[in-house]
Amino acid sequence: MGMSSPRVRESSPRAGGIRPATLDDARAIAAIYNPYIADTVITFEEQPVKPAEMARRIAAIVPRMPWLLMEQEGRVVGYAYASPWRARTAYRHTVETTIYLESRFAGQGMGKALYDALLQDLRKMGLHSAIGVIALPNPASVALHEKCGFTRVGHLVEVGWKFDHWVDVGYWQLMF
Repeated sequence: MGMSSPRVRESSPRAGGIRPATLDDARAIAAIYNPYIADTVITFEEQPVKPAEMARRIAAIVPRMPWLLMEQEGRVVGYAYASPWRARTAYRHTVETTIYLESRFAGQGMGKALYDALLQDLRKMGLHSAIGVIALPNPASVALHEKCGFTRVGHLVEVGWKFDHWVDVGYWQLMF
């Protein structure tokens, strides 16, 4: 999947357009992600991500796996991508999936449309399994994953420490 391919997908009018991310999108992606770092335990990162670092992350993923954006009226409002589940070669048929939307767009069907597009790309790549890792509690993310066909397969207790308390992590899996 090329980084500059302007493939825009048709989606519902509420959902907006979906297209592959480019390095030029790093600032918009960081702007969506950083409030989750600052205000939630949804991500275990604790320092804001600068656009240059986000561009590095995009560059590391996009040649091998999809990184998709959701646009609403020409503005990036969400993103989803897949990354290798683990480094050892035996894991090469399994990926971890990630999705973030601007919080004001939650619950409008955009997350489902974006995640479905990502999962469609992963199926076309011939992958076997996708893993969603969710900091708990997070009922919105759990609901999204389950609407997309993921099944809860694991729960780790108190594995993250953020905002002066322990956070559990759940694992959801989708078989292709």
